[in-house]
Amino acid sequence: MAYKYKSLERKWRDRWEDEGIFEADPERGKPKKFTTFPFPYMNGPLHLGHAFTSSRCDVYARFKRMQGYNVLFPWSWHLTGEPIAGAAERFRNGDESQIKIFRDIDKVPENDLKNFGNLEYLANYYIKDAKASLKKLGHSIDWRREFTTTSLHPSFDKFIEWQYLTLRKSGYVRKGTHPVIWCPHDQSPTGDHDRLKGEGASPLEFILIKFKYGDTFLPAATLRPETIFGVTNIWINPAATMVLAKIENEKWIVSREAIIKLKEQMDNIVIEKEFPGSEIVGKTCVHPLNNESMLILPATFVNPDNSSGVVMGVPSHAPFDHVALEDLKRNLKELQKYGISLREIQDIRPISLIRSPSYGENPAIEICSKMGITNQNDEKLEVATEEIYKNEFYKGVLRANTGKYKGIEVSKVKKILIKDLVETGIADILYETSEEVICRCSTKCIVKILKDQWFLEYSNDAWKKKVREALAKMEILPTEARANFEYTIGWLEDKACTRRTGLGTRLPWDKEWIVETLSDSTVYMAFYALSKFTNSHKIKSEELNTEVLDYLFLNIGKALDVSRKYNINVELLEEIREEIEYWMPVDLRVSGKDLIPNHLTFFIFQHTAIFSRGNWPKKISVNGYMRVEGEKMSKSKGNFITLKALLQEHGADVTRAALLYSAEGLRDPDWRTKSVQDMKTKQRAFRILLENLIINEGIKTDIRCIDNWILSRMQRHIHRTTLAYEKLETRTAFQYAFFDIWKDLRWYLRRGQPNKIVIMQVISQWLRLISPFIPFITEELWFQMKEKGFISLAPWPKVDKSRISEKSEVKEDLIKEISGDIENILEVIEKRPKKVYLYTSPKWKWDVLKIASKIKDQDQKGIIKEVLKYEELKVRMKEVIKYVSLVNKIPNLSKVIRIDEMETIEDAKSFLEKEFNCDIIVKNSDERGIYDPMKKGGQSIPLKPAIYVE
Repeated sequence: MAYKYKSLERKWRDRWEDEGIFEADPERGKPKKFTTFPFPYMNGPLHLGHAFTSSRCDVYARFKRMQGYNVLFPWSWHLTGEPIAGAAERFRNGDESQIKIFRDIDKVPENDLKNFGNLEYLANYYIKDAKASLKKLGHSIDWRREFTTTSLHPSFDKFIEWQYLTLRKSGYVRKGTHPVIWCPHDQSPTGDHDRLKGEGASPLEFILIKFKYGDTFLPAATLRPETIFGVTNIWINPAATMVLAKIENEKWIVSREAIIKLKEQMDNIVIEKEFPGSEIVGKTCVHPLNNESMLILPATFVNPDNSSGVVMGVPSHAPFDHVALEDLKRNLKELQKYGISLREIQDIRPISLIRSPSYGENPAIEICSKMGITNQNDEKLEVATEEIYKNEFYKGVLRANTGKYKGIEVSKVKKILIKDLVETGIADILYETSEEVICRCSTKCIVKILKDQWFLEYSNDAWKKKVREALAKMEILPTEARANFEYTIGWLEDKACTRRTGLGTRLPWDKEWIVETLSDSTVYMAFYALSKFTNSHKIKSEELNTEVLDYLFLNIGKALDVSRKYNINVELLEEIREEIEYWMPVDLRVSGKDLIPNHLTFFIFQHTAIFSRGNWPKKISVNGYMRVEGEKMSKSKGNFITLKALLQEHGADVTRAALLYSAEGLRDPDWRTKSVQDMKTKQRAFRILLENLIINEGIKTDIRCIDNWILSRMQRHIHRTTLAYEKLETRTAFQYAFFDIWKDLRWYLRRGQPNKIVIMQVISQWLRLISPFIPFITEELWFQMKEKGFISLAPWPKVDKSRISEKSEVKEDLIKEISGDIENILEVIEKRPKKVYLYTSPKWKWDVLKIASKIKDQDQKGIIKEVLKYEELKVRMKEVIKYVSLVNKIPNLSKVIRIDEMETIEDAKSFLEKEFNCDIIVKNSDERGIYDPMKKGGQSIPLKPAIYVE
């Protein structure tokens, strides 16, 4: 069902746009906030994930704008690399799955779809579609600064050329030989965002331990070279196709799949023959360290497409190996097929080589028994393997049977051992992708050792030192994400920064290469300050040479000299320079947590390499992955939801609020239909309530206790909501600003006719607190209140300490508590009351409370000792001791405020009588001879009257 408030949203969108209220220009003396969202790839429509993260960015921008900051929230579009080129190519090739995505999921009209083989048409279609959705979502974007990446935008092209010339001049770009994720079809490195699958995957170093087999070698692949000391056998999948190949001066036997990878990593490979793996199962090979003979055994768990297709058997420390051996002991037919006797298998004894405090001699055997793993097809084997690996890596120490490595921690021995094994010719290196990677062109990627490729030298220690300095000065939200950045900086190695295919900027000094996807998306935020001038054609792309950009962005040289040399207006140069100087640095970058290992960390690296310390980023906020009904969102699962479809069904305010209330911090947001419908219902009720309150005349009277209460509560809400906004804790902020205030307002209205002056003040503050979340409804209600201007530009509410009345809050809490207690009692007795007696606390209990509140760090005995110094309390020793046990459990005892309970309840008596339709009789427990048939008075304590229902 289409959303019913479209005209209202259109009304305010048009007014915002007509008056350009989100267009930001430098204002000297006015503090600024520059907030950015990673530009999206335009190979498809914006979706739930984009909406969630960008709305967090917009909420912060709106919040800061209302706080009086000059806020710049710009937007641009990413076209670099394979995402768009690959999609257009798949369409041209008639890829049915791609066509189905365009037609059925993205809902592209046939008139447009027929042109999607043209990548520029495809990109422009999605840009137009996305821009319309962002406007409908209510994002407060300065669209004057919009641009696209690549040579489709010549000015940005010049900026990227300048960026890489600057990086090279600083020594951070160099030619080298490194392993990269490689697309065989594109003949190009494949960056994270050029992948259909495997974003975040990186080259993983496998060690090939070479076991002698006749005049050849079986190179067994492992990530744990230390386990060479515990090898008892070799595993081969008998169904695999193996290859005998000459590699340099050696002959190797590996899987057919492994040869494809080895050809991209080693030279002079000649295939001599292919044969089934079953041909060598049952034969023996020789351990390279001790020359002992060992069996080659069959195992279905060996994946021929995983590294070399040859695996070492280490049954003491590898759960798969232990279980596979046990499987063989139960499968005599399998053994007989390869001429292996049961005794030979039974004679294989696990060799323990690592000592760990968490396990005994044979950890693999121990964990398999504990987890009930009985065969090599059990899915729990992956979990068991990971558990053993982590435990032994972080806590393990090598045993005596490892020779000179005895006593060395596993976490420290790997590099030493690899160096020794490679130097002695026992081992070699093979790189594999850390997980399956599929390029945007649909080709499976492998790892290639790339020679004469351009790399960003992220391994540079001096550079990393600057990055750590920048990170230490930055605010990271949520704080627990900081460790992820520190970890990434630590492991990050040199990264290929160019590719040969797809869209992008040509490397200025080596035109056969194109700057790759993640390499032109690191400092482009600075271009927003310039794009206003390039879009208005005040400065042309051909004028943006290195010297001009050095002056504009790095303040190198003088405006007059640059102006004369290149015939550019000096006032214009100075104006652009001032614009850049005003907006830089980026105050907030909002993105998903999946970008920490790549884009976000590269973002810090390149800012420190190019800009001065004063222009390093100030804050990064990250969030979780979008889920739909608890499942990861993907087109293949059929739960992919576009922003356009969301807005059509739910409208902007419901979409924004439902998304932002779904999660905060690193927790994954979850789009659930029921929650969205609940949000829609609540917003409708909210609007009706406030429209009625605005129209209603109410009463204009002196400030009452209940008025003081609601005004005091509002100060609390303003304070807590503001803190939550600052930390980008959107769920918390919306809870405080929307639900908690609504709860208090309902109570206020329940207590009697509202004071018109007070209620309008409350509504004014309430609307401003939630305006960043639901800007359309609040803008309309603000207008109905006849307030001046837009609520989007209204001043953020400030805490008025003079309005905070703790005593008023305590008094009203007492009435709410009494009301709730009476309701509970009536539910239990299921009778209509004639009278309700309330017995207030006796004075002596208040006195005990007062004495106890002044005692710091005292236990129960200490409080009793102090209280019994008073004669009037000593005579009640038993009662006092019993009561102190309760007092000692009261949190914030020193802050308990004493009030006149009798007076407070009497003031609210008419309300309570109306609520329960009976007489309310208030009695002081200190009075003698009061009517108290059930002796309830003795049970009363401060702020908790005893109740008797008649």
